[in-house]
Amino acid sequence: MIHQTAIIDRTAIIGNDVEIGAYTVIGKNVVIGKGTMIGSNAYIEYAEIGKNCRIYNSASIGTPPQDLSYNNEPSKVYVGDGTVVREFVTFNRGTKKTIIGKNCYFMISSHVAHDCQVGDNVVMANCSAAAGHVKIGDSAFISGLVGIHQFTNIGNGTMTGVGAAVTMDIIPYALCAGYRARLVGLNLVGMKRRKMPSEDIFAVKEAYRTLFMSKLLIQDALAKIEQSKSVYVQEIIEFIKNSKRGIARPD
Repeated sequence: MIHQTAIIDRTAIIGNDVEIGAYTVIGKNVVIGKGTMIGSNAYIEYAEIGKNCRIYNSASIGTPPQDLSYNNEPSKVYVGDGTVVREFVTFNRGTKKTIIGKNCYFMISSHVAHDCQVGDNVVMANCSAAAGHVKIGDSAFISGLVGIHQFTNIGNGTMTGVGAAVTMDIIPYALCAGYRARLVGLNLVGMKRRKMPSEDIFAVKEAYRTLFMSKLLIQDALAKIEQSKSVYVQEIIEFIKNSKRGIARPD
């Protein structure tokens, strides 16, 4: 199922039942897992694509990082099984490596820059973009036209509102919105979809209130919630402690 006009580099490894459309270019050092579909006019190089992915027309994967320090060192982009890449999406390979998780969905013209780490089940909507070295946790939803500053971390299960500029780390399971993204609550719908136990949802709510509504200093608030038995609260605590950019907060 490889169209006669497609160009395939001799170094590429193509799995069984792969479909490659017209005028698509598969360049050097590419591995494509079985069952993957690639549309027309796509360009892929220096990439490992998982099984049963769907890559649509004019997507670009594995092109060099947009980093002035890059000097053509060997690197790759890795795309997990079942991920959907819609039209005009761009993934740059890393100065070291760029990692895209499993079962993600990248809508038209979204962009993942060099050295990013994107978790599983992530959605990036139309024209959203992650700059270099961004980390996006599992099941995060990045709405359309969102821009994520380099080195920013976005926690598991977060939802980012349309058009936000994310310049601070976003704690897990939060909602954020605004020109400079601020917390506007918790992603309760997302937590329920993840089938989070009700007692854990309650614990996360209490932790949020303590962190952002109690008027305690952040270190005192963290000390107060550290005794929580919820693994999700402990995840939030560790995320905050490990943040290097600082965390976004409510207005």
